[in-house]
Amino acid sequence: MPRKIYKPEEIIAKLRQVEILTSQGKSAIDAIRSIGVTDATYYRWRQEYGGLKVDQVKRLKELEAENARLRRAVSDLTLEKLVLKEAASGNF
Repeated sequence: MPRKIYKPEEIIAKLRQVEILTSQGKSAIDAIRSIGVTDATYYRWRQEYGGLKVDQVKRLKELEAENARLRRAVSDLTLEKLVLKEAASGNF
């Protein structure tokens, strides 16, 4: 069975849908099954996106992408620094 990749906006909508269903008296497990995901997926989503709004999630994803880009840049510069230090000391 192929996995569907959900966008953050879709995840937030599904989390809200579960909240609405549980407030209407449906059990949590039944509400989770009605949105078409496993309970583990639901709880993982709730841990990551619980309480966030759509614009906050977009900003979070942008910051995560920028953080990853900056980490790669720092690691590249550190590697270049080590290579230059080795070359300067004469250890070819």
